[in-house]
Amino acid sequence: MTALMDATTEQVAAVGAITGTLVALDRAISSLMACRDGLLATGARIALQTVHDADDGDARDRDSRAHDAGEMALRAVAAEFAAALRLSDRTVQRRMADAELLVLQFPVLWHAQGDGRLSAVQSRTIIDAGLHLDDADDRDAYAAEMLKWAQTESPSRLARRARRVADRIQRRTIDERHQSAREHRAVWVKERADGMAELGLLGPAALVHGAYDRITAMSKSVAGEEAERTTSEAERTTLEAERTPLEAEVSTREADASTREADASTREADASTQKSEPRRGRRGGEGDLPSAGTVRDAFGGPRHGAPETAPTPRTLAQIRCDLTLDLVLTGAPAGHDSDDGMLAAIAGSVSVTVPVQTLMGTSTMPAELDGRIPIDSATARRLAGGASGWDRILTHPVSGRLLAVDRYRPSAELKRHLRARDQRCRFPGCGQLPRDCDIDHTRDHALGGSTDGGNLGTLCRRHHSFKHHTPWHVQHLGDALYAWTSPTGRTYVDAPPEQNTETNTDTNTAGSAPPGAAPPF
Repeated sequence: MTALMDATTEQVAAVGAITGTLVALDRAISSLMACRDGLLATGARIALQTVHDADDGDARDRDSRAHDAGEMALRAVAAEFAAALRLSDRTVQRRMADAELLVLQFPVLWHAQGDGRLSAVQSRTIIDAGLHLDDADDRDAYAAEMLKWAQTESPSRLARRARRVADRIQRRTIDERHQSAREHRAVWVKERADGMAELGLLGPAALVHGAYDRITAMSKSVAGEEAERTTSEAERTTLEAERTPLEAEVSTREADASTREADASTREADASTQKSEPRRGRRGGEGDLPSAGTVRDAFGGPRHGAPETAPTPRTLAQIRCDLTLDLVLTGAPAGHDSDDGMLAAIAGSVSVTVPVQTLMGTSTMPAELDGRIPIDSATARRLAGGASGWDRILTHPVSGRLLAVDRYRPSAELKRHLRARDQRCRFPGCGQLPRDCDIDHTRDHALGGSTDGGNLGTLCRRHHSFKHHTPWHVQHLGDALYAWTSPTGRTYVDAPPEQNTETNTDTNTAGSAPPGAAPPF
Protein backbone atom coordinates (compact mmCIF):
# COMPACT_ATOMS: atom_id res chain seq x y z
CA MET A 1 0.00 0.00 0.00
CA THR A 2 1.41 3.41 -0.99
CA ALA A 3 1.41 6.01 1.79
CA LEU A 4 -1.63 8.34 1.75
CA MET A 5 -3.09 6.68 -1.34
CA ASP A 6 -6.06 5.53 0.73
CA ALA A 7 -6.45 8.81 2.58
CA THR A 8 -9.91 10.35 2.43
CA THR A 9 -10.61 13.77 1.00
CA GLU A 10 -11.26 15.07 4.52
CA GLN A 11 -7.90 13.76 5.79
CA VAL A 12 -5.97 15.34 2.93
CA ALA A 13 -7.85 18.60 3.50
CA ALA A 14 -6.98 18.43 7.21
CA VAL A 15 -3.26 17.99 6.45
CA GLY A 16 -3.46 20.94 4.06
CA ALA A 17 -5.15 23.10 6.68
CA ILE A 18 -2.55 22.17 9.30
CA THR A 19 0.24 22.98 6.84
CA GLY A 20 -1.21 26.41 6.18
CA THR A 21 -1.62 27.06 9.90
CA LEU A 22 1.97 25.98 10.61
CA VAL A 23 3.27 28.36 7.94
CA ALA A 24 1.23 31.25 9.35
CA LEU A 25 2.30 30.40 12.91
CA ASP A 26 5.98 30.19 11.95
CA ARG A 27 5.77 33.59 10.28
CA ALA A 28 4.09 35.05 13.37
CA ILE A 29 6.82 33.59 15.62
CA SER A 30 9.55 35.03 13.39
CA SER A 31 7.83 38.41 13.48
CA LEU A 32 7.58 38.31 17.27
CA MET A 33 11.25 37.35 17.58
CA ALA A 34 12.12 40.34 15.42
CA CYS A 35 10.07 42.52 17.80
CA ARG A 36 11.95 41.06 20.74
CA ASP A 37 15.29 41.77 19.03
CA GLY A 38 14.16 45.34 18.49
CA LEU A 39 13.41 45.75 22.20
CA LEU A 40 16.72 44.19 23.25
CA ALA A 41 18.63 46.43 20.85
CA THR A 42 16.74 49.45 22.19
CA GLY A 43 17.72 48.48 25.73
CA ALA A 44 21.36 48.33 24.69
CA ARG A 45 21.09 51.74 23.02
CA ILE A 46 19.54 53.26 26.17
CA ALA A 47 22.34 51.83 28.31
CA LEU A 48 25.03 53.31 26.11
CA GLN A 49 23.14 56.60 25.80
CA THR A 50 23.10 57.05 29.59
CA VAL A 51 26.89 56.72 29.61
CA HIS A 52 27.23 59.20 26.74
CA ASP A 53 24.98 61.73 28.49
CA ALA A 54 26.89 61.41 31.76
CA ASP A 55 30.31 62.02 30.16
CA ASP A 56 30.91 65.76 30.46
CA GLY A 57 34.72 65.74 30.61
CA ASP A 58 37.16 66.31 27.77
CA ALA A 59 37.39 63.91 24.83
CA ARG A 60 40.49 62.12 26.13
CA ASP A 61 38.87 61.35 29.48
CA ARG A 62 35.69 60.17 27.74
CA ASP A 63 37.65 57.77 25.57
CA SER A 64 39.47 56.30 28.57
CA ARG A 65 36.24 55.72 30.49
CA ALA A 66 33.93 54.78 27.61
CA HIS A 67 34.57 51.06 27.43
CA ASP A 68 34.32 50.26 31.15
CA ALA A 69 31.35 52.54 31.76
CA GLY A 70 29.51 51.27 28.70
CA GLU A 71 30.12 47.64 29.67
CA MET A 72 28.80 48.19 33.19
CA ALA A 73 25.72 49.99 31.85
CA LEU A 74 25.01 47.10 29.48
CA ARG A 75 25.42 44.62 32.32
CA ALA A 76 23.02 46.57 34.51
CA VAL A 77 20.31 46.65 31.83
CA ALA A 78 20.91 43.01 30.88
CA ALA A 79 20.58 42.02 34.53
CA GLU A 80 17.29 43.96 34.76
CA PHE A 81 15.89 42.05 31.79
CA ALA A 82 17.35 38.71 32.91
CA ALA A 83 16.04 38.81 36.45
CA ALA A 84 12.53 39.58 35.18
CA LEU A 85 12.74 36.78 32.59
CA ARG A 86 14.43 34.32 35.02
CA LEU A 87 17.46 33.96 32.78
CA SER A 88 21.20 34.40 33.19
CA ASP A 89 22.28 37.99 32.59
CA ARG A 90 25.15 36.68 30.44
CA THR A 91 22.59 34.97 28.21
CA VAL A 92 20.53 38.15 27.91
CA GLN A 93 23.59 40.30 27.21
CA ARG A 94 24.60 37.92 24.41
CA ARG A 95 21.08 38.19 23.01
CA MET A 96 21.31 41.98 23.21
CA ALA A 97 24.57 41.88 21.23
CA ASP A 98 22.99 39.59 18.61
CA ALA A 99 19.95 41.85 18.43
CA GLU A 100 22.13 44.94 17.88
CA LEU A 101 23.95 43.08 15.13
CA LEU A 102 20.70 42.23 13.36
CA VAL A 103 18.94 45.57 13.86
CA LEU A 104 21.84 47.95 13.23
CA GLN A 105 24.09 46.12 10.76
CA PHE A 106 21.58 44.01 8.82
CA PRO A 107 18.36 46.09 8.88
CA VAL A 108 17.20 44.55 5.58
CA LEU A 109 17.06 41.13 7.24
CA TRP A 110 15.43 42.52 10.38
CA HIS A 111 12.58 44.13 8.41
CA ALA A 112 12.11 40.96 6.34
CA GLN A 113 11.93 38.85 9.50
CA GLY A 114 9.47 41.29 11.03
CA ASP A 115 7.25 40.93 7.95
CA GLY A 116 7.39 37.14 8.25
CA ARG A 117 9.29 36.70 4.97
CA LEU A 118 12.37 35.32 6.74
CA SER A 119 12.68 32.92 9.67
CA ALA A 120 14.97 33.60 12.63
CA VAL A 121 17.13 30.59 11.70
CA GLN A 122 17.55 31.83 8.12
CA SER A 123 18.39 35.29 9.39
CA ARG A 124 21.05 33.88 11.73
CA THR A 125 22.52 31.76 8.92
CA ILE A 126 22.87 34.75 6.61
CA ILE A 127 24.40 36.92 9.34
CA ASP A 128 26.95 34.27 10.35
CA ALA A 129 28.22 34.00 6.78
CA GLY A 130 28.41 37.78 6.32
CA LEU A 131 29.91 38.88 9.63
CA HIS A 132 33.21 39.72 7.96
CA LEU A 133 31.61 42.36 5.70
CA ASP A 134 32.76 45.68 7.12
CA ASP A 135 31.16 48.14 4.70
CA ALA A 136 27.47 49.00 5.29
CA ASP A 137 26.70 49.14 1.56
CA ASP A 138 28.29 45.72 1.08
CA ARG A 139 26.18 44.31 3.89
CA ASP A 140 22.97 45.75 2.42
CA ALA A 141 23.78 44.39 -1.05
CA TYR A 142 24.64 41.00 0.43
CA ALA A 143 21.44 40.86 2.54
CA ALA A 144 19.25 41.89 -0.41
CA GLU A 145 20.72 39.19 -2.65
CA MET A 146 20.41 36.49 0.01
CA LEU A 147 16.83 37.51 0.78
CA LYS A 148 15.82 36.34 -2.70
CA TRP A 149 17.30 32.89 -2.13
CA ALA A 150 15.86 32.63 1.39
CA GLN A 151 12.34 32.50 -0.06
CA THR A 152 12.96 29.03 -1.52
CA GLU A 153 15.94 27.48 0.30
CA SER A 154 16.33 25.75 3.68
CA PRO A 155 18.91 27.13 6.15
CA SER A 156 21.39 24.29 5.44
CA ARG A 157 21.34 24.99 1.69
CA LEU A 158 21.29 28.73 2.31
CA ALA A 159 24.52 28.60 4.35
CA ARG A 160 26.70 27.38 1.48
CA ARG A 161 25.35 29.96 -0.95
CA ALA A 162 25.65 32.71 1.68
CA ARG A 163 29.37 31.99 2.17
CA ARG A 164 29.97 32.16 -1.57
CA VAL A 165 28.07 35.42 -2.00
CA ALA A 166 29.79 37.01 1.01
CA ASP A 167 33.24 35.98 -0.26
CA ARG A 168 32.42 37.47 -3.67
CA ILE A 169 31.35 40.81 -2.15
CA GLN A 170 34.07 40.93 0.50
CA ARG A 171 36.85 43.40 -0.24
CA ARG A 172 39.34 42.01 2.29
CA THR A 173 41.57 39.04 1.42
CA ILE A 174 41.28 35.69 3.17
CA ASP A 175 44.61 36.34 4.93
CA GLU A 176 43.31 39.55 6.47
CA ARG A 177 40.06 37.88 7.54
CA HIS A 178 41.89 34.90 9.01
CA GLN A 179 43.98 37.16 11.21
CA SER A 180 40.79 38.70 12.58
CA ALA A 181 39.12 35.32 13.00
CA ARG A 182 42.08 34.01 15.05
CA GLU A 183 41.13 36.48 17.76
CA HIS A 184 38.06 34.33 18.50
CA ARG A 185 39.89 31.03 19.13
CA ALA A 186 38.60 29.38 22.28
CA VAL A 187 37.90 26.15 24.19
CA TRP A 188 34.60 25.41 25.94
CA VAL A 189 32.75 22.69 27.82
CA LYS A 190 29.13 21.70 27.24
CA GLU A 191 27.38 19.46 29.72
CA ARG A 192 25.67 16.32 28.44
CA ALA A 193 23.42 13.74 30.08
CA ASP A 194 24.42 10.67 32.12
CA GLY A 195 27.59 12.10 33.65
CA MET A 196 29.16 13.04 30.30
CA ALA A 197 30.45 16.36 28.95
CA GLU A 198 31.57 17.72 25.59
CA LEU A 199 34.88 19.56 25.06
CA GLY A 200 34.85 21.93 22.09
CA LEU A 201 37.70 23.84 20.45
CA LEU A 202 37.76 26.63 17.86
CA GLY A 203 41.11 27.36 16.27
CA PRO A 204 43.00 27.74 12.98
CA ALA A 205 41.77 25.07 10.56
CA ALA A 206 45.25 23.81 9.66
CA LEU A 207 46.17 23.23 13.30
CA VAL A 208 42.83 21.68 14.25
CA HIS A 209 42.84 19.30 11.27
CA GLY A 210 46.49 18.48 11.96
CA ALA A 211 45.72 17.67 15.60
CA TYR A 212 42.76 15.54 14.56
CA ASP A 213 44.89 13.69 12.00
CA ARG A 214 47.55 12.98 14.63
CA ILE A 215 44.95 11.69 17.09
CA THR A 216 43.45 9.54 14.34
CA ALA A 217 46.85 8.07 13.41
CA MET A 218 47.61 7.29 17.06
CA SER A 219 44.14 5.77 17.48
CA LYS A 220 44.59 3.51 14.46
CA SER A 221 47.92 2.33 15.88
CA VAL A 222 46.31 1.50 19.22
CA ALA A 223 43.37 -0.19 17.48
CA GLY A 224 45.82 -2.32 15.45
CA GLU A 225 47.65 -3.40 18.60
CA GLU A 226 44.40 -4.31 20.32
CA ALA A 227 43.23 -6.28 17.27
CA GLU A 228 46.57 -8.12 17.08
CA ARG A 229 46.43 -8.92 20.79
CA THR A 230 42.85 -10.20 20.45
CA THR A 231 43.85 -12.34 17.47
CA SER A 232 46.78 -13.81 19.41
CA GLU A 233 44.50 -14.68 22.31
CA ALA A 234 42.05 -16.38 19.91
CA GLU A 235 44.83 -18.36 18.23
CA ARG A 236 46.23 -19.50 21.58
CA THR A 237 42.78 -20.59 22.69
CA THR A 238 42.33 -22.53 19.43
CA LEU A 239 45.70 -24.28 19.85
CA GLU A 240 44.84 -25.19 23.44
CA ALA A 241 41.58 -26.73 22.25
CA GLU A 242 43.37 -28.74 19.52
CA ARG A 243 46.01 -30.27 21.79
CA THR A 244 45.74 -34.00 22.50
CA PRO A 245 45.04 -35.14 26.08
CA LEU A 246 48.58 -36.60 26.34
CA GLU A 247 50.20 -33.30 25.26
CA ALA A 248 48.03 -31.39 27.70
CA GLU A 249 48.99 -33.70 30.59
CA VAL A 250 52.73 -33.43 29.82
CA SER A 251 52.44 -29.64 29.56
CA THR A 252 50.56 -29.48 32.87
CA ARG A 253 53.23 -31.55 34.64
CA GLU A 254 55.99 -29.32 33.24
CA ALA A 255 54.11 -26.21 34.35
CA ASP A 256 53.62 -27.64 37.87
CA ALA A 257 57.33 -28.42 38.12
CA SER A 258 58.24 -24.90 37.02
CA THR A 259 55.79 -23.44 39.54
CA ARG A 260 57.33 -25.48 42.40
CA GLU A 261 60.81 -24.29 41.43
CA ALA A 262 59.62 -20.66 41.28
CA ASP A 263 57.95 -20.97 44.71
CA ALA A 264 61.15 -22.32 46.21
CA SER A 265 63.16 -19.45 44.72
CA THR A 266 60.61 -16.95 46.01
CA ARG A 267 60.79 -18.34 49.57
CA GLU A 268 64.57 -18.08 49.52
CA ALA A 269 64.38 -14.51 48.26
CA ASP A 270 61.79 -13.61 50.94
CA ALA A 271 63.99 -15.05 53.66
CA SER A 272 66.95 -13.04 52.40
CA THR A 273 64.83 -9.87 52.26
CA GLN A 274 63.58 -10.32 55.82
CA LYS A 275 67.17 -10.43 57.07
CA SER A 276 68.23 -7.28 55.21
CA GLU A 277 65.19 -5.03 55.70
CA PRO A 278 61.69 -5.10 57.22
CA ARG A 279 58.76 -6.17 55.03
CA ARG A 280 56.69 -3.32 53.57
CA GLY A 281 53.51 -5.22 53.03
CA ARG A 282 51.97 -8.55 52.30
CA ARG A 283 52.82 -8.44 48.60
CA GLY A 284 56.16 -6.71 48.49
CA GLY A 285 55.31 -3.07 49.35
CA GLU A 286 56.09 -0.22 46.99
CA GLY A 287 55.91 -2.21 43.79
CA ASP A 288 52.30 -3.10 44.52
CA LEU A 289 51.05 0.41 45.16
CA PRO A 290 48.40 1.40 42.61
CA SER A 291 49.71 3.59 39.83
CA ALA A 292 48.26 6.97 38.93
CA GLY A 293 46.46 5.29 36.03
CA THR A 294 45.41 6.60 32.68
CA VAL A 295 42.27 7.93 31.09
CA ARG A 296 41.48 4.39 30.01
CA ASP A 297 41.46 3.36 33.70
CA ALA A 298 38.75 5.94 34.36
CA PHE A 299 36.58 4.35 31.68
CA GLY A 300 36.93 0.89 33.16
CA GLY A 301 39.70 -0.48 30.93
CA PRO A 302 42.61 -2.57 32.24
CA ARG A 303 45.63 -0.82 33.70
CA HIS A 304 48.91 -0.79 31.86
CA GLY A 305 50.61 -4.14 32.36
CA ALA A 306 47.58 -5.80 33.95
CA PRO A 307 46.26 -9.05 32.44
CA GLU A 308 43.36 -8.53 30.08
CA THR A 309 41.09 -11.38 31.04
CA ALA A 310 38.11 -10.10 29.06
CA PRO A 311 39.21 -7.29 26.73
CA THR A 312 36.45 -5.03 25.48
CA PRO A 313 37.02 -3.83 21.92
CA ARG A 314 36.99 -0.06 21.54
CA THR A 315 35.82 1.78 18.46
CA LEU A 316 38.10 4.23 16.71
CA ALA A 317 35.98 7.13 18.02
CA GLN A 318 36.32 5.86 21.61
CA ILE A 319 40.10 5.50 21.25
CA ARG A 320 40.29 9.05 19.81
CA CYS A 321 38.45 10.35 22.88
CA ASP A 322 40.62 8.43 25.37
CA LEU A 323 43.86 9.49 23.70
CA THR A 324 42.81 13.15 23.49
CA LEU A 325 41.97 13.28 27.19
CA ASP A 326 45.23 11.46 28.00
CA LEU A 327 47.24 14.01 26.04
CA VAL A 328 45.40 17.02 27.49
CA LEU A 329 45.63 15.77 31.08
CA THR A 330 49.18 14.39 31.10
CA GLY A 331 51.00 15.83 28.08
CA ALA A 332 53.59 18.57 28.62
CA PRO A 333 52.80 21.95 26.94
CA ALA A 334 56.07 21.98 25.00
CA GLY A 335 55.12 24.90 22.80
CA HIS A 336 54.00 27.18 25.62
CA ASP A 337 55.83 26.08 28.76
CA SER A 338 57.64 28.71 30.81
CA ASP A 339 61.40 28.75 31.33
CA ASP A 340 61.11 27.08 34.71
CA GLY A 341 58.61 24.48 33.49
CA MET A 342 55.72 25.71 35.62
CA LEU A 343 53.00 24.93 33.08
CA ALA A 344 53.97 21.27 32.86
CA ALA A 345 53.58 21.02 36.64
CA ILE A 346 49.97 22.27 36.62
CA ALA A 347 47.40 19.51 37.08
CA GLY A 348 43.65 19.69 36.46
CA SER A 349 41.30 19.55 39.43
CA VAL A 350 37.58 19.01 39.93
CA SER A 351 35.24 19.23 42.90
CA VAL A 352 33.26 16.04 43.55
CA THR A 353 30.50 15.74 46.16
CA VAL A 354 29.95 12.10 47.14
CA PRO A 355 27.32 11.06 49.70
CA VAL A 356 28.94 8.76 52.28
CA GLN A 357 26.37 6.04 51.54
CA THR A 358 27.33 6.13 47.85
CA LEU A 359 31.02 5.91 48.73
CA MET A 360 30.25 2.88 50.91
CA GLY A 361 28.16 1.27 48.18
CA THR A 362 24.92 1.26 50.20
CA SER A 363 23.14 3.96 48.17
CA THR A 364 22.47 4.59 44.49
CA MET A 365 22.35 8.38 44.85
CA PRO A 366 24.82 9.77 42.26
CA ALA A 367 27.88 11.80 43.13
CA GLU A 368 28.07 15.30 41.64
CA LEU A 369 30.85 17.05 39.77
CA ASP A 370 31.10 20.76 40.58
CA GLY A 371 27.71 20.63 42.29
CA ARG A 372 25.64 20.08 39.14
CA ILE A 373 26.87 17.21 36.94
CA PRO A 374 26.00 13.66 38.08
CA ILE A 375 28.78 11.08 37.75
CA ASP A 376 28.72 7.33 38.22
CA SER A 377 29.64 5.83 41.60
CA ALA A 378 32.58 3.80 40.22
CA THR A 379 34.31 6.95 38.95
CA ALA A 380 33.53 8.73 42.25
CA ARG A 381 35.14 5.93 44.28
CA ARG A 382 38.18 5.89 41.99
CA LEU A 383 38.63 9.65 42.41
CA ALA A 384 38.14 9.36 46.17
CA GLY A 385 40.79 6.66 46.43
CA GLY A 386 43.34 8.72 44.53
CA ALA A 387 42.66 12.09 46.19
CA SER A 388 45.27 13.50 48.57
CA GLY A 389 42.61 15.18 50.72
CA TRP A 390 38.85 15.60 51.00
CA ASP A 391 36.54 18.25 52.34
CA ARG A 392 33.85 16.79 54.58
CA ILE A 393 30.48 18.51 54.06
CA LEU A 394 28.33 17.82 57.10
CA THR A 395 24.58 18.00 56.45
CA HIS A 396 21.54 17.64 58.66
CA PRO A 397 20.26 14.04 58.43
CA VAL A 398 16.61 15.16 58.21
CA SER A 399 16.51 18.55 56.49
CA GLY A 400 19.70 18.17 54.43
CA ARG A 401 20.81 21.69 55.43
CA LEU A 402 24.55 22.36 55.40
CA LEU A 403 25.94 22.25 58.94
CA ALA A 404 29.68 22.66 58.51
CA VAL A 405 32.68 21.95 56.34
CA ASP A 406 35.93 20.71 57.77
CA ARG A 407 39.03 18.85 56.70
CA TYR A 408 41.47 16.58 58.40
CA ARG A 409 44.33 18.90 57.45
CA PRO A 410 43.36 22.45 58.52
CA SER A 411 43.27 25.05 55.74
CA ALA A 412 40.95 27.87 54.60
CA GLU A 413 37.84 26.44 56.27
CA LEU A 414 35.65 29.46 55.75
CA LYS A 415 36.33 29.56 52.00
CA ARG A 416 35.56 25.88 51.68
CA HIS A 417 32.38 26.33 53.68
CA LEU A 418 31.19 29.20 51.48
CA ARG A 419 31.96 27.39 48.23
CA ALA A 420 30.27 24.23 49.47
CA ARG A 421 27.26 26.24 50.62
CA ASP A 422 26.84 28.51 47.59
CA GLN A 423 27.91 26.04 44.84
CA ARG A 424 27.79 28.86 42.25
CA CYS A 425 27.84 32.63 41.85
CA ARG A 426 25.09 34.16 43.99
CA PHE A 427 23.72 36.60 41.41
CA PRO A 428 20.26 35.51 40.16
CA GLY A 429 20.51 33.26 37.13
CA CYS A 430 24.32 32.94 37.18
CA GLY A 431 25.76 29.42 37.20
CA GLN A 432 29.48 30.21 37.39
CA LEU A 433 31.29 27.56 39.45
CA PRO A 434 32.51 28.53 42.92
CA ARG A 435 36.11 27.69 42.10
CA ASP A 436 35.98 30.49 39.49
CA CYS A 437 34.37 32.98 41.89
CA ASP A 438 35.64 35.55 44.37
CA ILE A 439 34.78 35.45 48.07
CA ASP A 440 32.96 38.76 48.43
CA HIS A 441 31.94 40.81 51.48
CA THR A 442 28.28 41.74 51.08
CA ARG A 443 28.88 44.73 53.34
CA ASP A 444 32.32 46.10 52.57
CA HIS A 445 34.99 45.25 55.10
CA ALA A 446 36.16 48.85 54.98
CA LEU A 447 32.69 49.88 56.19
CA GLY A 448 32.65 47.46 59.08
CA GLY A 449 31.46 44.31 57.34
CA SER A 450 32.43 41.15 59.19
CA THR A 451 34.42 38.30 57.70
CA ASP A 452 32.08 35.40 58.40
CA GLY A 453 29.49 33.26 56.67
CA GLY A 454 26.75 35.81 57.37
CA ASN A 455 28.51 38.50 55.34
CA LEU A 456 30.41 36.50 52.74
CA GLY A 457 29.41 34.75 49.53
CA THR A 458 30.74 33.64 46.17
CA LEU A 459 30.45 36.08 43.26
CA CYS A 460 32.07 35.58 39.89
CA ARG A 461 34.41 38.35 38.78
CA ARG A 462 31.74 39.73 36.43
CA HIS A 463 29.14 40.18 39.19
CA HIS A 464 31.70 41.13 41.83
CA SER A 465 32.70 44.20 39.83
CA PHE A 466 29.09 44.58 38.69
CA LYS A 467 27.98 44.97 42.32
CA HIS A 468 30.34 47.90 42.87
CA HIS A 469 29.85 49.78 39.61
CA THR A 470 26.12 49.60 38.81
CA PRO A 471 22.94 50.69 40.64
CA TRP A 472 22.16 47.08 41.62
CA HIS A 473 22.11 46.64 45.42
CA VAL A 474 22.53 43.45 47.42
CA GLN A 475 21.61 42.65 51.02
CA HIS A 476 22.37 39.52 53.05
CA LEU A 477 19.11 38.44 54.71
CA GLY A 478 20.62 35.68 56.83
CA ASP A 479 20.49 31.91 56.40
CA ALA A 480 22.54 32.34 53.19
CA LEU A 481 19.75 34.31 51.44
CA TYR A 482 20.71 37.17 49.12
CA ALA A 483 18.28 39.95 48.19
CA TRP A 484 19.20 41.80 45.00
CA THR A 485 17.39 45.05 44.16
CA SER A 486 17.47 46.20 40.54
CA PRO A 487 17.70 49.83 39.36
CA THR A 488 13.94 49.80 38.67
CA GLY A 489 13.13 48.69 42.24
CA ARG A 490 12.41 45.00 41.68
CA THR A 491 13.79 42.63 44.33
CA TYR A 492 15.01 39.09 43.63
CA VAL A 493 15.91 36.70 46.45
CA ASP A 494 18.61 34.12 45.68
CA ALA A 495 18.93 31.00 47.83
CA PRO A 496 21.82 28.52 47.62
CA PRO A 497 21.08 25.18 45.91
CA GLU A 498 20.19 22.15 47.97
CA GLN A 499 23.09 19.96 49.02
CA ASN A 500 23.71 16.67 47.24
CA THR A 501 22.74 14.47 50.17
CA GLU A 502 20.06 12.04 51.32
CA THR A 503 17.65 12.96 54.11
CA ASN A 504 15.35 10.98 56.40
CA THR A 505 11.93 12.51 55.97
CA ASP A 506 10.35 10.26 58.62
CA THR A 507 11.67 11.66 61.90
CA ASN A 508 9.88 8.96 63.89
CA THR A 509 11.80 6.10 62.26
CA ALA A 510 13.79 4.12 64.77
CA GLY A 511 17.44 4.97 64.68
CA SER A 512 17.03 8.31 62.90
CA ALA A 513 18.95 11.22 64.31
CA PRO A 514 16.96 14.03 65.96
CA PRO A 515 17.43 17.57 64.62
CA GLY A 516 19.76 18.54 67.44
CA ALA A 517 21.96 15.47 67.31
CA ALA A 518 25.62 15.79 66.44
CA PRO A 519 26.66 14.60 62.97
CA PRO A 520 28.12 11.07 62.92
CA PHE A 521 31.68 12.07 62.06
